[in-house]
Amino acid sequence: MNLHGEALKVGFDGNFKLEFHGAKVTLDAGLLAYRDLDEALGLFALESRVLYETRTGRNIQHDMQALLRQSVYSRLGGYEDVNDADRLSIDPAIIRAITGRLKEHKNGASANTMGRFDTEMLGKEENLRGLEKINGGWVQKGMKRTAHRRIILDMDSSESPVHGEQKVSAYNGHFGSTCYHPLFCFNQFGDCEGAMLWPGNVHSAERWKELLELIVGRYEGNKVRNYFRADAAFPKLENAD
Repeated sequence: MNLHGEALKVGFDGNFKLEFHGAKVTLDAGLLAYRDLDEALGLFALESRVLYETRTGRNIQHDMQALLRQSVYSRLGGYEDVNDADRLSIDPAIIRAITGRLKEHKNGASANTMGRFDTEMLGKEENLRGLEKINGGWVQKGMKRTAHRRIILDMDSSESPVHGEQKVSAYNGHFGSTCYHPLFCFNQFGDCEGAMLWPGNVHSAERWKELLELIVGRYEGNKVRNYFRADAAFPKLENAD
């Protein structure tokens, strides 16, 4: 909000102005700052080359980039349930502006469309690999702008509880819950270098080397030292290979 009453402009769309009107309030205007950073860094430039369009109909209203942005930005705003998409799709300060639909005088994608995108389209094997490349590209863009002499990779599993009968969820005795048991790898700057989603009943080090080798491969040729840290579950003999 501009306290002097003047309209503010954002970098990704010069025609878009921010003004304060007490009767027209959105809780999500802060996401426009992320969208400006997205534009400056070109975070979604890789999407068109690594995600595959699986729809064959002629009446496609939302392209892959717009759907991916809506999915990502909804989660940045704390809207993890796609049911929120119906409300967000008509909010001019978030999804319509962020995905470019405001300029076209059109709404964002509906809850049904976002549900199909998240589960069916992104669930395709080729698009799962594409998401890995997009995430890796984002991390690399950040690392190029971050001074560092070494890379420290921390790997551990986590609990993601479910509240229903979600596919491949399972009971985990250690956490005492029905959950998924994802494996994460972060660098020392807090960037998520990679992740694997597993059922709740798998070992915490399930296929850890596969995930680590994928990440380390991105740093080959860099003149920095690479370090790896993990807890006691990883050096066990049954996981050594």
